[in-house]
Amino acid sequence: MPNAIRIHRHPLSGHSHRVELFAKLGGINHELVDVDLLAGEHKKEPFLSLNPAGQVPVIEDGETAIADSNAILVYLARKYAPDWLPTDPVREAEVQKFLSLAAGDIAHGPATARLITVFGAQLDADRAKAVAKSAFDRLETHLNGRDWLVGTSPSIADVAIYSYTAHAPEGNVSLGDYPNIRALLAQVEVLPGFVPMQSTKVGLAA
Repeated sequence: MPNAIRIHRHPLSGHSHRVELFAKLGGINHELVDVDLLAGEHKKEPFLSLNPAGQVPVIEDGETAIADSNAILVYLARKYAPDWLPTDPVREAEVQKFLSLAAGDIAHGPATARLITVFGAQLDADRAKAVAKSAFDRLETHLNGRDWLVGTSPSIADVAIYSYTAHAPEGNVSLGDYPNIRALLAQVEVLPGFVPMQSTKVGLAA
C-alpha cells in the first residue's frame, strides 16, 4: 500500500483508538489526524464533508471516506488484513455479534460510564454501570476456555471490544470479577504492534 490511510481521531476516543489499534496490529500504513473536539472542529467544514454526522473516527483511503469505527474495522480487514476477519459464515457471524455488542452494550455501558467521569457528561452513571455489568458478565462466560472471542486467533471482534473494556475502570467499572476478560485484554496487549489508548486518572483508575 503506497499511500497512508488518514485516521481522523481524538486521542481519548475509544472508537478512534480501536481503528488506530487495528491499523497498527494489521500492519496498515496510516497517519493520525487529531480532531479538536473541544473547539468543535468535528462540527465544521471540512470535517463535515468527511462525516456529516460530525463524529470521529473517519478514515480517508484515497478518494474513499468511511465513518463508524466498526464499519472501518470491516473495511480495513477486508482490504488490507484479511486474516482478522473470518470468511467462514459461522465465524463471520460471530464476529458481527461482537461488533454489535461493541456498538450496543459496550457503548452504553463502560463507554458511557467513562464519558461521565472523563468528560463530565450528564448521563445516568448507575444505568451505565448496570449495562456494563450485564455485558461483562456475558463476555466472561463466553470466554470460558477460550483465548479469543472468535475461533483460535485474534480478530476484529477482539479489537472492537478492547478499548472501552480496558478503560472501564476510568468510569468506575471494576474488572476485578472478570479474570477471563482481563486475560483477553492482556493477550491483545502483547500482540505485535499494540498501541495503548491514552489513559485518564479518574474513577477507579485515579
